[in-house]
Amino acid sequence: MDSLKGARVALLEARMTGEMADLVRRYEGDPYSVPAVREAPREGGQGGFFIDALVNKKLQIVVFFTGVGVTALLREAEHSNQLPAVLSALREITVISRGPKPATVLRRNEIPIAANAVEPYTTHELLAAIAPFDVQNVNVGVVHYGERGVFLMEELQKRGAIINEVCLYEWLLPPDISGMQELIRELLAGHVDAIVFTSQIQARHLFLIAQEMGVADELKQALKDKTIVASVGPTCTAVMQQLGVTPHVEPEHPKMGHLMKTLAHYYGEQ
Repeated sequence: MDSLKGARVALLEARMTGEMADLVRRYEGDPYSVPAVREAPREGGQGGFFIDALVNKKLQIVVFFTGVGVTALLREAEHSNQLPAVLSALREITVISRGPKPATVLRRNEIPIAANAVEPYTTHELLAAIAPFDVQNVNVGVVHYGERGVFLMEELQKRGAIINEVCLYEWLLPPDISGMQELIRELLAGHVDAIVFTSQIQARHLFLIAQEMGVADELKQALKDKTIVASVGPTCTAVMQQLGVTPHVEPEHPKMGHLMKTLAHYYGEQ
């Protein structure tokens, strides 16, 4: 059986901390949870313009990156007493989802999905899902994740789409970064057997703090020599490589359960 053999495994996940810790324990590991990200609503009521465009039937296609984005849009619609109108509008237009997380929220709200990106659910697969639809001079709404999906926007513009975009939440550092600072010190000391990255923003935030501490180069070396690094999928891995870190572990399927199983298998073979 795959086993972490009591390994101390650092987890940077914020929304699913308990579930990830349970997975580590299931494989006989010792979870060390240090959330590296918080999702905060963007100020300024950005969703109002997007909701108005939906309700007034000015959008023919809407693309959702994340389940959090779908939830945030529906929550804002509810706060403005326009939820029934928004749901009705979404049920009448072409809705495209980047993988299972937004799809789950859409289906829960009985919103038909015209196309869904396949694994590993990156922007490339999302663009492939959009490809069969003619977007030339078509009003396309894009509900981003915690930051603007620049590559998607550029590609849609090349195809002639008229874009209406919204970013309803943003990725921020935790209010208290002392836990992340301590994690970096533990990594440098070799006191963490493995570290799990479930999103690219976690890696960026970890190195941002390391840079502020003046130990970014030392952290890169520690993640090469002292700690097994696990990445959930290709998007996360690409950003980590840009930061100078090549993960030791990446699962075939970009899901947390597969990630932990692959890590336990890798660790068991060491």
